Amino acid sequence: MKTAQIRQKFLDFYASKGHTIEPSASLIPHNDKTLLFVNAGMVPFKDVFSGIEKRPYTRAASSQRCVRAGGKHNDLENVGYTARHHTFFEMLGNFSFGDYFKREAIQYAWEFLTVEIGLPKEKLWISVFEEDDEAEDIWVNEIGFPRNRISRCGAKDNFWQMGDTGPCGPSSEIFYDHGEDIAGGPPGHADEDGDRYIEIWNLVFTQYDKQEDGYLKPLDAPCVDTGMGLERLAAVLQHKNNNYDTDGFKSLVKAVVGLTPKGDNIKTDNASVRVISDHIRSTAFMIVDGVIPSNEGRGYVLRRIIRRAIRHGHKIGINKVFFYRLAPILALEFKDAYPELKKSLANVEKVLKREEENFAQTLDKGMGILTEAIMQLKGNEIDGKTIFKLYDTYGFPADLTADVAREYNLTIDMAGFEVEMTKQRDRARQAGDFKTTQKGVAISEATNFLGYEQLENTSTVQAIIQEGELVESIDAGSQAIVVLASSSFYAESGGQVGDLGTLSNADILFKVGNTQKQKSGAFEHHGLLENGTLKVGDVVSVNVDKATRKRIARNHSATHLLHAALRVVLGETVTQKGSLVDGEKLRFDFSHDETITKVDLGKIEGIVNRKILGNTKVHTNVTDIESAKKRGAIALFGEKYGDTVRVLTMGKGDFSVELCGGTHVNQLGNIGLFRIISEGGVAAGVRRIEAMTGYDAYQFDNQTQECLSQIAQMTKSNNTQAVEKVAQLIKTQKDLEKQIASFQKQLASNQGDDLINQVQEVNGIKLLSSIVEGVSGKDLRDIADKLKDKLGSAVIVLAAVDGNKIALVSGVTKDLTDKYQAGKILNHVAAQVGGKGGGRPDMAQGGGTDPSSLNVALTSVKDLI
Repeated sequence: MKTAQIRQKFLDFYASKGHTIEPSASLIPHNDKTLLFVNAGMVPFKDVFSGIEKRPYTRAASSQRCVRAGGKHNDLENVGYTARHHTFFEMLGNFSFGDYFKREAIQYAWEFLTVEIGLPKEKLWISVFEEDDEAEDIWVNEIGFPRNRISRCGAKDNFWQMGDTGPCGPSSEIFYDHGEDIAGGPPGHADEDGDRYIEIWNLVFTQYDKQEDGYLKPLDAPCVDTGMGLERLAAVLQHKNNNYDTDGFKSLVKAVVGLTPKGDNIKTDNASVRVISDHIRSTAFMIVDGVIPSNEGRGYVLRRIIRRAIRHGHKIGINKVFFYRLAPILALEFKDAYPELKKSLANVEKVLKREEENFAQTLDKGMGILTEAIMQLKGNEIDGKTIFKLYDTYGFPADLTADVAREYNLTIDMAGFEVEMTKQRDRARQAGDFKTTQKGVAISEATNFLGYEQLENTSTVQAIIQEGELVESIDAGSQAIVVLASSSFYAESGGQVGDLGTLSNADILFKVGNTQKQKSGAFEHHGLLENGTLKVGDVVSVNVDKATRKRIARNHSATHLLHAALRVVLGETVTQKGSLVDGEKLRFDFSHDETITKVDLGKIEGIVNRKILGNTKVHTNVTDIESAKKRGAIALFGEKYGDTVRVLTMGKGDFSVELCGGTHVNQLGNIGLFRIISEGGVAAGVRRIEAMTGYDAYQFDNQTQECLSQIAQMTKSNNTQAVEKVAQLIKTQKDLEKQIASFQKQLASNQGDDLINQVQEVNGIKLLSSIVEGVSGKDLRDIADKLKDKLGSAVIVLAAVDGNKIALVSGVTKDLTDKYQAGKILNHVAAQVGGKGGGRPDMAQGGGTDPSSLNVALTSVKDLI
């Protein structure tokens, strides 16, 4: 059974059992700072399990793309050397949110494995938590599974928890027996680490809420979370004991072997071939989901995986840029399951190729240093300082060094490396400004947002938070957070800042300076109570600052037009990487790896302004996510959408169609004027445009015109002639600078002739040690060279003074360098005038800062000679 068939059979089976089939979420966890990447099928449902989020269904199933290559779950070092470790894999899972529990979860799993896909029952082995009599009873008495093939295991293997506190519960794992010819024992036995018994499915029964004191409080609505590796199941069904031998890897493995030199006879089971085949999967999907190589966070994980693949390519003789060539093969493999890979293929290839080309320049240098360090080792461990130098100077991740060390049967000093990393972090911390935020109070009830249709409403105060604590009331002068049942205030989200305004009644006035949103959807109105006493339960008038909201709406709508215009001019590989929309300006970050020319910026600005002049209505449509996608709606990177979404359509012919929950103008003409004020790079492959709209853009243009008018007045021209006049002045200045430089050289040459008269003879050696007047430091060397030619054999020391700065040059003719070195002579003089210098035996340069000591220093050269 092919991998694609297995995936579909799983989803179809659970759909038949009343499960909602959820598509794979992005590899980037939504609103979750605890994870770099989605590393398990349950991650997109974390908020549902914890009760923060509600879904319109109580049972779901998915095939979720996962990456384990950073943070707590990091399989990177094992990839290529084991049969089942991957940086990228798919996890099949079914989930119950307070619906069914152990009995149904076990029954469904058994039916799928033994009936739907026909695994032999005698090939399966079960483990349960040692205290979970209920699960074992279901397996034995209801499923009819032999008790002697069930292992009772401890919490380390069969008890899952999300953290030190919170949802947790026992699990039951299903193993497949690959047969007696493979070493290893069943779970719970001494030889369980062998490859004979392989875990294929983990059924987690979340039934407790662990308290801080360790008490396991039973949940009112127990849940089920299961996970089964698609690649592992494919290996079982295709009678393979190694995931890399399955159909999902065959074409990639064959392509990698095909890239190697034919005479080297590289085999498909080569560890490096498997590393590369795995790494193209994780890197390509990371790029599809918006990650770009960088030196921190997710971007650094991507970079280190790419570099590891490149290093393994060089190891098996692939000395050309090759990695990006595997992306089309991968896209073909996943064309039905993940068509977004094919759609983004050009960008994936471009990012991979650029990163490989950049790393190739330092790969040989880094490998040279590492190899030399290995050759000089007295023990069997590479020291931490060498690991850090490779990382810091050459971009060699520590795990890449570990990879090489493994090939030499060496270990690496990770403790020493961490010491060096800590030193670097301390240096960075001292140079930076780090701020901490106070943890707030979670409110479970969502605020009803009314701000799309109205900017005023009346509402009840649901909660008041002060200094991280819930309070019943606050008095005048208090800073606090007010949570309302309903509000016209927009809470910061999707790049749009929160609204400003007031909450008031006859007795109080609370000025809102910011509006934020909790995970639950509760709106936090941050501000200052200016008078009166505000209590929970009070009814207040809610008034949004209308002028600021209008400016924000203009900027937000212009951001959508800018995004669409960028895709028209620069191509559809442009994707949003972030934005900020406030009342003053808009900021838009997007994927693009080249500076945008002035011509293209003009085109982009022109397109946006023409759409504004068209003055078409902005259409808002609330629909389901699938219908929105069919319309071609663009979704914000990393944003999480529910079953219903707001689709914003702007411009004739659906020029811009995006999913967006923000506030916008009713007609494009309300934006007024759009003006780009800056463009530049903010990270590798990411550019940023800042712009203004409306009256702010008009004022910006006025200021620009005023500057131009002042330049015109100073150059005695008018606005249209000012540029030409300035260009003439710059040309005149450059011509004058050339003339001055020529005069200085002529003066220096003439002074050279005069200086010959100052030559002394010391112990039969011609010595010239003098100050040269009226020349720059850079002319001293030319003078010294000419004097050496004229004198034939001599020691020369020259100085030029400009304010408190001294320029020094020392020259020694070739016939005297065995006895006198220019560098030593120069340092002798420089040390006396508060400076230093260096150079070759025949010519050295330096400087100083104490002109008052210069004459004495130059005179001392005679004693030195």
